[in-house]
Formats: sequence, structure tokens, C-alpha cells
Amino acid sequence: MSKAASRLAFVSSDTADAKAALENLSARYGQSSVEDAEIVVALGGDGFLLQTLRDTMSTGKKVYGMNRGTIGFLMNEYRAGGLVERIAAAVAETIRPLEMLALTHAGETVSALAINEVALWRQSYQTAKIRITVDEQVRLEELNCDGVMIATPAGSTAYNLSAHGPILPLDAPLLALTPVSPFRPRRWRGALLSNKATVRFDILEPEKRPVNAAADHTEVKAVASVTVRESPTATATLLFDPNHSWNERILAEQFRY
Repeated sequence: MSKAASRLAFVSSDTADAKAALENLSARYGQSSVEDAEIVVALGGDGFLLQTLRDTMSTGKKVYGMNRGTIGFLMNEYRAGGLVERIAAAVAETIRPLEMLALTHAGETVSALAINEVALWRQSYQTAKIRITVDEQVRLEELNCDGVMIATPAGSTAYNLSAHGPILPLDAPLLALTPVSPFRPRRWRGALLSNKATVRFDILEPEKRPVNAAADHTEVKAVASVTVRESPTATATLLFDPNHSWNERILAEQFRY
């Protein structure tokens, strides 16, 4: 077995296809612990890949995903053969997550990282009322909406796209600020911000119009304010086959109809 193969750790989601792939590949290439591995091979869908990235954040480990899920936008094609060679030829993309600092109506402070987006949405039948401040300057006194989010380039093709937000190239130094079902101002469709910006969301009438927030899958209920910025320190690195890079996928997504 090659030195590269001896440093592979295979992890999988709970689906039958992913578990079968884990058994097949670990028998074929050997299995290291995640702690000892240089490369972590994630077998599943996009959600499982994001969880693997969170688990290995800032460790220096690289994550190579292979699709054993449904859509697999972030994943490489699954093939059992030639894996060591594919990983050796892969293109590395390093991304920075968002940092969320949420203050709840009860006074609790919660922090979390998000690779895709930090999103806020109404908790009740009534629309949310949210004030938006960018770099300590109020930009929108009151947004009446179902929700609003800040998305990274990595997350711009996920929830952000479904809310009609812009697709961002992976290397763009931008963040997408996108409303969800804005009621007033009715014509506001969001903004593109520098990735150095700090955005604060203040919930207006929080008792009458409660709002939840989430950094990817970390949810905080009944928030009073949420502050979001790109992390200056945390990083995650993905590996892509050179003929199907992430930038190419994002570019191709903009020409789908």
C-alpha cells in the first residue's frame, strides 16, 4: 500500500449506498483514523460533506467527497478504482466559513460557524421585522420579510439560490445578502457585500414577531440580534477532480434554465 493510501480516512453517511462504499473502499485502500489521516474521504451527499468539513475545520486536513447521496453538487463522482491517483491530481479549494454571534431574547449568547449561510426566518405566522446594519451603518431601517440570509460563495448555490439570490464564483471576495419573501420594501432584492463586511441583524418587536437563526445546521431560537462576519482564522479545504472543479460547476449552474 502506498504512503498516500495509508493516510486516507473514509467516513460515510447512514445511507445504505454510503455504508457499502465505506466498506468497499476501506477494504481496498486501508483505513486510518480521522485524527491520523491527511485526507478524509467523505461518502454521502452535500449535507454530509458539510458536516465533515465542520468536523475537520482548521485541522489542515483535506476533504475529498464522493457522491453517494442525491444531488451531490459539491461531490466528485463515485468510482472505487484509481482513488489514490485521483486524489493526487485533485485541485484544492480553501474556503472560510462565516462566524455567527447570536444574542437571544433571554440574554443567552450563541456562536457558530457556517460554510453555506447564516439565515434568519420568522418563527410565527407574522412577518419578521429586521433592521440591517453593515459595518456599523444602518442600511435598512426595517425589512418586513419571511427571513433574510448572508451566504458565502460556497453556499450561494444552496438556500441563497432558492431565494433568488446571486450565484457567486468561489474565489469572489463577496457575500450575498438575500431576503426571503420580502414584503416591505417590496422591491428590495438584497445586496452584494465585501467579504470583509460585518453585518448585524436586529429583531424589531421580538416578542410579537419572534425570529430564529441558523448557521448552517446550528439553530438558535428567539434571537434578539445576530452579528455575522467571515471568520479571519477558520478554514476548510476541499479536493475536486480537475475536470470537474467547483468553479466550473458554479459557472455552469448560471447557464441552466
